[in-house]
Amino acid sequence: MKKIKNIYIVLFSLITVFYSCQENKYEVGEIVVPSNLAISLEVVGQDASNPNGDGTGFVVFTATSDDVINYQFDFGDGKKDVEPTGVITHRYTEVGVNSYTVIVNATGTGGLSTSTTIDVTIFSSFSDVEAGNFLTGSASEEDFGSSKKWYWQADKDVHVGLGPVTDDYGNGEFAYEAWWNGIKAWDTEKSCMYDNEFVFTRTANGITFEQTVGPAFVPGTYADVLGVTGDTCQDETVATSMFGVKTVTMVPSESKAATEGTYNNEPYRGTTFEISDGGFMGWLVGSSTYDIISISNDELIVRIIQDGDGFAWYHKFTSTKPVEGAVSYTYNDLVWEDDFNTDGAPDAANWTYDLGAGGWGNGEAQTYTNELENAKVENGSLIITAKADGSGGYTSARLKSEGLYDFTYGRVEVRAKLPTAQGTWPAIWMLGSNFSTVGWPKSGEIDIMEMTGQDKNTTLATCHWFDEASQTKADYGTTTAITNVDSEFHLYTLEWTDTAIKMYVDGVSFYELTNNSDLPFNDDFFLILNVAMGGTLGGDIDAGFTEDIMEIDYVKVYQ
Repeated sequence: MKKIKNIYIVLFSLITVFYSCQENKYEVGEIVVPSNLAISLEVVGQDASNPNGDGTGFVVFTATSDDVINYQFDFGDGKKDVEPTGVITHRYTEVGVNSYTVIVNATGTGGLSTSTTIDVTIFSSFSDVEAGNFLTGSASEEDFGSSKKWYWQADKDVHVGLGPVTDDYGNGEFAYEAWWNGIKAWDTEKSCMYDNEFVFTRTANGITFEQTVGPAFVPGTYADVLGVTGDTCQDETVATSMFGVKTVTMVPSESKAATEGTYNNEPYRGTTFEISDGGFMGWLVGSSTYDIISISNDELIVRIIQDGDGFAWYHKFTSTKPVEGAVSYTYNDLVWEDDFNTDGAPDAANWTYDLGAGGWGNGEAQTYTNELENAKVENGSLIITAKADGSGGYTSARLKSEGLYDFTYGRVEVRAKLPTAQGTWPAIWMLGSNFSTVGWPKSGEIDIMEMTGQDKNTTLATCHWFDEASQTKADYGTTTAITNVDSEFHLYTLEWTDTAIKMYVDGVSFYELTNNSDLPFNDDFFLILNVAMGGTLGGDIDAGFTEDIMEIDYVKVYQ
C-alpha cells in the first residue's frame, strides 16, 4: 500500500510541473538551415594579359545565402576567417601560380550550417630575396646549405620591448615600444635566455628555422595561458614546440604597424616571416608570425603580436653573440667575415692552404692537406680535424687568407671551440703580408690564440718581430686562464691600431703591446687558422691519439 501511495505522489508532482510549464510559455526561435548558398570571386588585376591576377595575390570573395548569420571561410592555404557580410578580401602569398579550394560555411540560427566550395588559381609575385639572404647568410637563392646563427642582442638596451597593437593610447605613433622601453643591456631577469641560438638555413625547398639552444622566456602577459609563473624561462615541457626543424614562409606584411607605422622614423620593411609548427624565437607568446622592422647582415629587429592581439613585442637579434662585460672597441664596422654557412670545402674566395709536412721550423709532426677530412664546413662551422693517419703520422689543415684578404688595423673576432687532446696545438693568428719577400720574423706575427699541447686551461697571446736595434728576434706574450674550451665556444679578439695591439678572451682584456713606427705592425697582415701536432708548443702527443678538432663558428673583421 505504501508503494501505491508513493506512485500517486509522483504522478501528482508531474502533473503539477506540466501545468506550471504551460502557465510559463518559453518559445524557442525557429531553427533554420541557410539555403541558396552561393559564392563568387574576383581576382584583383585579372585581365586577358594576367589571367591569374596582377601578382599581388589578392582575391575578393562574395558569399550570399538566405537565413544566414555569418560566413566562415577556409581559404585553402591554411588560413581561415569569419565575415558576417559575406564579402572578404584574402591575400595568397605563396610565390608563383597556385590553385586552392576555398570552403565556405554559412551558419544560421541554432548553429546549423550549409557549405559550398569554389576553386581559385592565383599568381603571387611577392619575394624578398635579400631578407632571406640576410637571415640565412646566403649569397643567392641557389646558395643551398647556407645557414646563419642569430642571438639575442643582449648587449644593447631595449633588446626586448612592448607596445600596443593597433592604437596609440595617447602615445602618438604606436609602432614602437610605447609601453616598455626601459630594459637595459644584460637584464638580470632575462639572462636565462641569452644563450639562445636560432639557426636559419636555406635549402632547395626553401628556408628552415631551428632553435638549437633553449630555454624559452614566458612573459607575465602570457603566463596565465600556460599556467606557469610569469617572466621566467621554461624548458620544452612547457614550450613544447621550441625545438625541431621548422619551415619559414616569407609573406607581405599586413599589420597596421608594418603598413602605416614607422620605427625610429623609418618605415617597416614590409616583409613578414612565419615559422611553421608553432616555432618561435625564444619569446613564447603563442605566435609564430614576425614583422621584419629592419634587417642587415648582423642585426634583425622584428615585431610579434601576442596571441590574443593585446600586446606587440619588439625583439632585437644579432649574428655576433654578445659577451657580457665586453669592452667598447675602436672598430665597429663589419668589413669582412666568414660565417661558414655553406657545407663542404671552405670558401675558396676567402681561404687557401699551406700544404706539406714539418711545421716550418717548429718540429711539428703533422702533414697539412686540403682534404675535406681535415678541413670542411658543416652545420654552420668550420671544422679543422687533426687525425692519426694509421701509419705513425698525422694529418691536419692550415687555412690562410693570404692573397685573398689582407688588411691593416682593425678588430678581429674568432668564435671557436678548441681541441683538448694531449699534443694538439691549435692557433688563430696572423702574418705580415710581406712574409714571402722579407721572411720571418721581419714580417711580424700576431698570435691571437695559441694553446699548448699539455695545458688546456690556458690560452696564449704573443707578438713576434725583428728588433732592428739589436738585430735579434723579439717577442712579447702573456697568458690567461680559460675553461671548457672543447665544450663551449669562446670569443678570441684582437684590436689592432696604430698605437696598440690588444687581445681579449670573451671580451676580457689580458694582453697589450704598444705599437709604434719601428714595429712591423703598421702594414697589411693576413689570417691563419690551424691545428698542429707536437712541435714547440704541442709537445708530446698522446700515444692513443686518433683525432681531435677545432670548430670555428665565425671569423669577423671590423674597421
